Amino acid sequence: MPEILNIPSDTLDKAEKYQSLIPQIKALVEGEKDFIANLSNIIAALKFGMNFFWVGVYFVKENELVLGPFQGPVACTRITYGKGVCGTSWMQKKTIIVPDVDKFPGHIACSSESKSEIVLPIFNNHEVAMILDIDSSELNTFDAIDQHYLEELTKLIETFFYRASL
Repeated sequence: MPEILNIPSDTLDKAEKYQSLIPQIKALVEGEKDFIANLSNIIAALKFGMNFFWVGVYFVKENELVLGPFQGPVACTRITYGKGVCGTSWMQKKTIIVPDVDKFPGHIACSSESKSEIVLPIFNNHEVAMILDIDSSELNTFDAIDQHYLEELTKLIETFFYRASL
């Protein structure tokens, strides 16, 4: 059984929190072969380590995104290709940062408490296999620092995905 994470202190800046948390996440999932177990622990570590409002993934299944493991309030179960922030990230195959979700055309409001969002594609064989979706209850939460460290984390998730069969 892995040790409990040492949650980064509120006295650290954002980059320092990620620098503390990511090595702990890597150690947490090291040696575990089950993809869903690893993904679930990564999501929980992000939610509590960075104090995000909602963290989860959506799996690409046929022409929809289907809700996978998450931490936070209940979520939308299915999202259509190209719709909302998650569907747009899937379509564009790139990270999207939304400072104010109410200003994003076609935003899907799964929770009225969500105010800003970062969405990152996770690839398998150069195709989007899933979406990492992170919401904040405050405006303008996400920036290039989040993008940098979260894209590093998506690369870790991709290595597990290559080895797993869902």
